[in-house]
Amino acid sequence: MNKYEMIDRTKKFSIAVYKLVETIPNSRGANNVCYQILKSSSSVAANYRAACRAKSKADFINKLKIVEEESDESLFWLEYMRDVELVANTESHMKLVSEADQLTAIITKSLKTLRAA
Repeated sequence: MNKYEMIDRTKKFSIAVYKLVETIPNSRGANNVCYQILKSSSSVAANYRAACRAKSKADFINKLKIVEEESDESLFWLEYMRDVELVANTESHMKLVSEADQLTAIITKSLKTLRAA
C-alpha cells in the first residue's frame, strides 16, 4: 500500500467513526466517549498525512508513533462503546474495530521496519 492509499484509508476510517458517532443519542457519558473517539480517529488521519510531509526520518518516525498511539486509542474507544452498550455489536461496528486494529498493526510494523533500517 502506498502513502496515498494509506492517506485515503485513514481518512475513510475517521469519516466512518464520525458517522457512527452521529447515530448515538446524547447523554453526559456518551458525549464524552464520542468526543474522545472523534479526537483519536481524526488524529489518525491528520497525523498520518502530516507524517507523509516529514522533514527527516526521525520526524517521520515521531509522527508515525503518534498515529500508532491514536489508532490504538481509537480501538480502545470502539471496544469501550460496545462494552458499555453505546453501540450494538453490529457488522458495521465490527468492521471499524477491525480497521482500527489493522491500522495499528500496519503502523506498528512500519515503525519496526523503519527503526531496523
